[in-house]
Amino acid sequence: MRTFLVIIDETEEARKALRYASRRAEATGGTVQILALVEPQSFNAFGGVQATIEKEARDRAEAIATSAAGNLFSESGRMPAISVEVGDGNTVVRNYLEAHPEVTMLVLSAAAEGAPGPLVSHFSQIVGALSCPVVFLPGRLSFEEIDRISE
Repeated sequence: MRTFLVIIDETEEARKALRYASRRAEATGGTVQILALVEPQSFNAFGGVQATIEKEARDRAEAIATSAAGNLFSESGRMPAISVEVGDGNTVVRNYLEAHPEVTMLVLSAAAEGAPGPLVSHFSQIVGALSCPVVFLPGRLSFEEIDRISE
């Protein structure tokens, strides 16, 4: 069974990657895993303030992932697995792939304009060292075009 990993946040790119992964999973009898990233806080505040800031960041990531999973479930009837991890995005994704050998494809979408995005930039450079293929969606693809190519 194919398992598609999508890194979720509030961007259009993440929604496109999720759309592609969910359509491919549906077409192949596969599953989707959603990974939400929480960037570590780069400053030190007083203990209670720091803990509150970190909890709010994690709660926000969990809410984004849960919302995306709910949307996917309402469209396909399949509930994806959700994980929320704290740390540098590149490192967290690499570690996640190593810890989850069932993932058969990482799905990322580039930005429509400007730089492709930090994850796309990073993983395009190390794709040969990964344990699974990576799909990079062009950012200019519409949702309709994604539906067409993911059947």
